[in-house]
Amino acid sequence: MKNKYFITLILIMLSGSSFAQDIKLPDLKGFKKTTDYPVYLPGNLWDYINGAADIYLAYNFIDLHVAEYKKGKNVIKIEVYKHSDQTMAFGIYSTERSPSFNFQNLGSQGYITSDGAINFFKAGYYVKIRTYSKNESTMKSAESLSQIVADLIPGKSEMPSALSLFPSAGKKANEETYINESVLGHKFLSNAFKANYEAGNDVFSIFILENKTTEESHKIIEAYLNATGTEAADTENSRYVLKDGYNGTVFLAWKENRIVLISGLSTDQASIADRYTSEILK
Repeated sequence: MKNKYFITLILIMLSGSSFAQDIKLPDLKGFKKTTDYPVYLPGNLWDYINGAADIYLAYNFIDLHVAEYKKGKNVIKIEVYKHSDQTMAFGIYSTERSPSFNFQNLGSQGYITSDGAINFFKAGYYVKIRTYSKNESTMKSAESLSQIVADLIPGKSEMPSALSLFPSAGKKANEETYINESVLGHKFLSNAFKANYEAGNDVFSIFILENKTTEESHKIIEAYLNATGTEAADTENSRYVLKDGYNGTVFLAWKENRIVLISGLSTDQASIADRYTSEILK
C-alpha cells in the first residue's frame, strides 16, 4: 500500500499540475492559478479537513488535490476528491447534499448554494468549488471552472445504475444516498442505496443491498434474523417482518443477491411494503 502511494506521488510530481493523475488542472481566464497545497492521501487527510476525514475515508478515499485561483482580492478554491469508484463518490457527495439546493446539469449531478459553493460528482470524483466573493463575475468564473473540470473528468455523466431500481411513486427527489457501512446501525449491514418516500401520511425509507452472491445474502439475512430474535422460516421464505430494537418494524425481502429493507412503516402496513418490494424484486 505504501508503495502504491509513493508511486502516485512520483507521477503527480512529474505531471506538474495534474489532478489525480488523469485530470489536468485548467487555467481560468483573468485568474492566477496556484497549487501550493500538498497532495492529501488517507494518512494525512486529517491535516486538511480534521474530524471530517473519517467519513471521507469510509467512502474509499484515495487522494485530494487542492488549488486556488486568485484575481485581486477574489479567490476561488477547488478541491478534487478521488474515491475508488462512482458509487463511493456518489456516497460522499450525497452525505453533503440537500434537496433544497439549486441543482445544475453538472457532472453526474451537481448544485450551487446561496453562499457560493458549487459541488458535483462524476465517475469516481467529488469536486467542491468555493468562493466567498460577492462579486458576480467571480461567481460566474467559478461556475465556468466547474463545467470545465466536469468535462475533463473521464467517463459518462450518469447516476449510479442501482438508483433506477427504486420505484418512482412517492419517492422524494434528490434524497437518495449510499451508505457504505453500518446500515440502520448494524455492522453486518453495508453497501446499501437508500431512498426516502412519502405516500399520503406515510413516511418511510427503502434500502437496497446488492450483494455479490446469493450465499452472501443468506449470511446477511441470517445475521439480521439472529440480531432481532426472529425465527427463520422452514421454507425458503423471502419476506420477514422484523422487530428491530434500533429501528422499530423493518420489512425484509430478498431474491437471489438482492436484499430490500423498509423502515418507517408499522406492522399493519405490510401491503405497502409488499407493493414496493415486489416492484424492486420483480
